[in-house]
Amino acid sequence: MTITLKEQYSIFPVGMGAMPLSVAGRPTEQESITVIETFLELGGNFIDTANVYCLDDSDRGHNEKLICKSLKEVGKIDNVIVATKGGATRPDGGWGLRGGHPKQLRHACEQSLINLSSSELSLYYLHGPDPAIPLEDSIGELVNLKKEGKIRNIGIANVTIEELKLATNLTTITAVQNRCNPFCKGDFKNGLIDFCKLNKIIYVPYCPLGGWLDHVKLASSDLYVHLAEKYQVTSYLISLAWLFMKGDYIVPIPGMDKKDHIIMNFKSLDLKLLSEDIARIDAFPDLYYPKHLEV
Repeated sequence: MTITLKEQYSIFPVGMGAMPLSVAGRPTEQESITVIETFLELGGNFIDTANVYCLDDSDRGHNEKLICKSLKEVGKIDNVIVATKGGATRPDGGWGLRGGHPKQLRHACEQSLINLSSSELSLYYLHGPDPAIPLEDSIGELVNLKKEGKIRNIGIANVTIEELKLATNLTTITAVQNRCNPFCKGDFKNGLIDFCKLNKIIYVPYCPLGGWLDHVKLASSDLYVHLAEKYQVTSYLISLAWLFMKGDYIVPIPGMDKKDHIIMNFKSLDLKLLSEDIARIDAFPDLYYPKHLEV
């Protein structure tokens, strides 16, 4: 199962969320490189990063530089889709402040080009709308950067359906990245995912296994314990299989910082859930996530 990124690339169904390789508790550089190499060896070709996947603003660009070094070592610098983002900051290691001013976005994009040793970014997201800046201004600057050949495809993350519709009125949006998992299914209910399908926009769910907030709670829930026993797999594979069966335009990006995580996540591609079990997951209760945590 593959999908096309505006008919330029063929994307493997499981993307790599690279953030865990650069935040607090991160592996050593060599361990991280081994993780990325394993992902590529098993067929992965879509890596998600951001300039703020780091410890704090003084460490900005760590994840991008790490990915670049890994791709150079394996000789695949031009054969992998690296999606990165601009428009957020990490003051004192915190999350959630936006940097959507055109000048900030331009600086972030041009620095990402340097970090990734690239003349053009395959996919560049606005990390999230900045409440202090009109979305038209932020997207408009990404359009300018695309016209200059610095961005090939524009994406947007952490958006509402209304914000997405506004963005698509301004330019072609190739991908949307929002938090989505069985605890957080809002985009299935508010029309955003249907809008993506209708407009051939790739939907990229982050934290598909619950994320650092809820992965343990998700895996230990009665429903997931039952389904794991029924299918003889881990609870986490159930979540990924559920997303895969929702549509081939959906490309989840589970966080990966160990080789075992990659091997496990790839096994989910062979897991086919029965329709009644998909319905049970669909009915699984959601939790509320404050906007500032959606980064």
